[in-house]
Amino acid sequence: MTHRWKDWLAQSKHDLGQAVASQRDGRHDWACFAAHQAGEKAVKALHLAQGQKVRGPVISRLLCHLSPPPPTDLIDRARILDNYYVPARYPNGHVEGPAFEHYGSLQSSQAVTYARNLLDFVNKALVNV
Repeated sequence: MTHRWKDWLAQSKHDLGQAVASQRDGRHDWACFAAHQAGEKAVKALHLAQGQKVRGPVISRLLCHLSPPPPTDLIDRARILDNYYVPARYPNGHVEGPAFEHYGSLQSSQAVTYARNLLDFVNKALVNV
C-alpha cells in the first residue's frame, strides 16, 4: 500500500481542482469539503511515502503523527479544514437550515488556501523522502 502514495497525491490535487471549481460556481459548501479532502489525501500521501499506514479523516491528527512534526500554524489551518468534513455535507450538520446556507465565499476561499498550504508542505516534505 505504501507504494500508492503518488496516487493519493494525484487525487489530492484533483480534489483541490474540484474545490476551486465549486468555489467558482458558488457551491461554497462543496468547495470547503473538497478542500478538506485535498488536504487529507495530501497528508496521507506523505505518510504512505514515509512507509506509515494511517486511517481517519482528521487532518490535524494526521499531521501530528508526522516526523518531524509540521509547523503549529499548519496544524491550526488543518483544524479549520477538519470542521468541514461533516457539517458541510449534511443538513443536520448545523442547528438549523441546510448545509449550503452556512458557507460563503469567505469560508471557501480560506479552505482552498489552507488546502494549498497543506499541498505545498507535503510537496516540500516529499523531496526528502
